Amino acid sequence: MLNFTDLDVWKKCRELANDIYTISKNFPKDELFGLTNQIRRAAVSVISNIAEGCGRQHSKDAIQFFYIARGSVFEVEAQIYIAFDQKYITEKDLNLILEKITSCKQLLNGFINYYKKRDSKNETLNTKHN
Repeated sequence: MLNFTDLDVWKKCRELANDIYTISKNFPKDELFGLTNQIRRAAVSVISNIAEGCGRQHSKDAIQFFYIARGSVFEVEAQIYIAFDQKYITEKDLNLILEKITSCKQLLNGFINYYKKRDSKNETLNTKHN
């Protein structure tokens, strides 16, 4: 089983999730069950799906979860724009979050490509992978 907590991609996406929680604390209270909840759930989904993918035995199974994680990063991106449009966050906050989102996308794309190569070789995941 792969130790997901050691992965740079998971660490960077975890930072993003924590930043989303911090920034969304300032959203209006009437958004608690709306945008606040939705953006937090999407951010947590990213790291959760990376973790779940790492727990899979075969690369093909893991890749599916990594694609879901990538989709959730795009979801966070769309929602952060709504937060900005509604003036819940500043332009500075928007740009900082977008930089982290871009980094998460790049890391996830690289991670997915790595696993696609493993899958093409029909490899199973081992316990000592870094």
